[in-house]
Amino acid sequence: MSGEPHTLVTGASGLIGRALVEALAATRPVLAVSRREAGLALPTLRADFTDPAALEALREYRIGAAVHLAAVTGGCSEADGLRVNVAGTRGLLRALVDQGCRRIVLASSIAAVGFAHPAFRPVALPIPDDHPCLAREAYGLSKALMEEVAAYFARQSPDLDLLCLRLPSISADARLPALRGAGPLGAWALGGITVMALSDAVRLLSLALDAPARPGLRVRNAAPARAWSAGPVAAVLAGWYGDRPDLEAFRRPGHEFDSPFDSRRLAQELGFEARVLGPQAR
Repeated sequence: MSGEPHTLVTGASGLIGRALVEALAATRPVLAVSRREAGLALPTLRADFTDPAALEALREYRIGAAVHLAAVTGGCSEADGLRVNVAGTRGLLRALVDQGCRRIVLASSIAAVGFAHPAFRPVALPIPDDHPCLAREAYGLSKALMEEVAAYFARQSPDLDLLCLRLPSISADARLPALRGAGPLGAWALGGITVMALSDAVRLLSLALDAPARPGLRVRNAAPARAWSAGPVAAVLAGWYGDRPDLEAFRRPGHEFDSPFDSRRLAQELGFEARVLGPQAR
C-alpha cells in the first residue's frame, strides 16, 4: 500500500462512473468498483459494494478519497432502497473511515426531497439545500436516509470531509432530452426540467475531489442554474402546484428560466457552473 493513495469510485460501469474514472485516471491512481464488467484499463474490483467480502478487499489498497456512485435507482423497491442505498452505504462508509479515508463524495439525488411522487408539494421554491424529505416512494426516502447516515459519520469523525451532492437527471451530452414544456403533473416531473450533461457532472465531481479540505458534512443541490424548460419556469410550476409556494422568484426579469433547485451555495463553494444549458440560456 505504498505510493500515492487511490481515489475509489463505486458504480464504475455506470454512465457517470465510467466517464469519471476515465477522467480521474489521467491525474491520479484510481480504484474502480463495479458489479459488472467495466472494461477499464486500470485497477478494477469486480464486486458488490454491499458484500462484506468486497469491503474486506478494499483493505488491500490505500484509499485517500472516494466517490460513491453505486446505488439502486428510481423505481426501486423499498427493501432494495434501504438495503443498498442506506445499509450498503453505511457499510462502505464504515470501511473507508476505519482505514483512514477522510474525503468522501456521495451521490445523493434531488429526489431526496420526495418529488418523485405526484402528490409532492415543495415547502419553498426554489427548493433549498435543507428542504425536508417528503418522500412517499422508496428511492427518495433511501437517498434522504443515506444523507442522515453520512451526518452520523460526520458527528463521529470531526475531521471527515463529507459532501452529499444532490445530483439532477444526468444525460450523455450527445443524447440530451428535448426541453420540457408545460404539461400535467406526473411522477418525477421536476426531474424533467432539472437536467445536467454528463460532461458537467464529471467536472463537478472532479472539482469536489480537488477542492480544499472542509471537514464536516455538506448536503448541496447540484442542479444547473437554468431549468431544462421550453417555457418560463413560473408557468410550468404554476400548472403543477398553483401559486403556493410563492413563484415570484421566477417572475423577476432575467430569472424566468432559473432552476427550481437553489444551487448557489455549491457554486460559491466549488466555483462550479454548468456549461451545457438549454438554448434559452445561451
